[in-house]
Amino acid sequence: MVTFPASMAPSTAMTEPAGHAPPTPSASLPAAASAGAAATGPKHPCARCGAPVPLDVGLCERCNPLGLKDSASSQVHGTVFLAVGIAVLGLAVAARMAVSGIGPFQAAVTAMKPGSSPSSVVATFDVTNHGTAAGSATCRLTDPGDRGAIHAEVVYTPRIAPGQTITLDHETPFGSADQPFDIECHGP
Repeated sequence: MVTFPASMAPSTAMTEPAGHAPPTPSASLPAAASAGAAATGPKHPCARCGAPVPLDVGLCERCNPLGLKDSASSQVHGTVFLAVGIAVLGLAVAARMAVSGIGPFQAAVTAMKPGSSPSSVVATFDVTNHGTAAGSATCRLTDPGDRGAIHAEVVYTPRIAPGQTITLDHETPFGSADQPFDIECHGP
């Protein structure tokens, strides 16, 4: 840290030769201008010590005795934007790595039988995980006789180990026991 003699003003230590006095305001300027319009304008705290400084200045004279230029707000915002972008990219890579190897899933409806109510049907289906990691599938059961796909149900399976097959029963309020449902399953 650089220290200055008490007789030397910190704001002029490196910018003006010793013995030179800083310029004084002209007598023709209004009193408000000679007092310094910036001194009465809006303030914010110094980034380092919290002392009040004008809005266009980042550090007070005590924290920036050499009067070095502050970084522009576009530089600061650009740096923050870049950091947020890198963080989002890092999270996307981590999420991709967390779900890699799950699926693909193969599913087939193996049986249809009447449900607990006269208008419901129970579909029995098998789901196989052909991936290298355990995971659960999202399966969609649809009635092949319904061209508009109005009657559809989504079923979430429990975790299936790699290479394993599980059998599930699911009751739906549509369909008939005579016609098996169409099913397709996807991983995350």
